[in-house]
Amino acid sequence: MAHVSAGVEYALHCLLYLIDAEELGQPASARDLAELQKVPAEFVAKLFTKLQKSGIVVAREGIGGGFALARPATDITALDVIEAVDGRKALFECKEIRAQCALFGDRTPVWAMDGVCSIHAVMIEAEKRTREVLAGHTLASIAGRAAAKAPKDHADRVKEWLAARTPRRRRRGIQQRVD
Repeated sequence: MAHVSAGVEYALHCLLYLIDAEELGQPASARDLAELQKVPAEFVAKLFTKLQKSGIVVAREGIGGGFALARPATDITALDVIEAVDGRKALFECKEIRAQCALFGDRTPVWAMDGVCSIHAVMIEAEKRTREVLAGHTLASIAGRAAAKAPKDHADRVKEWLAARTPRRRRRGIQQRVD
């Protein structure tokens, strides 16, 4: 059975931080988002390549640039992010085990293989419902849930943390040009 990767979880967290960065009017760099979550910058950069190709984020060029949401947080679903990072893969892959019953020997009867197996039918229904649930949750709704759970000052601390990095990136860029 396929599962949602850890990359999806990190991508969702990064995107929630981008909502805060947008409120500051300043994109966040993949490096800063990686540092915020204590993961390698290369890992986050790969995630953002996928998110950008899927039209979820846009890159802002130049010193102090970074990534921003390509559309409003109310228009980006959890399913969009999962499919961007992990691709569209089935929840269940039927192995046609029903054809391998020892009682059938070398000849599987037609009735045993006719139509979708009952187990696969349950998995198809589960996948459909899962996709509906994931499509029903947007970045905005997830951010609302996170904000309701976190202490009141947490969002402000994240914004301050991100804002403090932008001038540093600008200083590094200026310093590199001077050198």
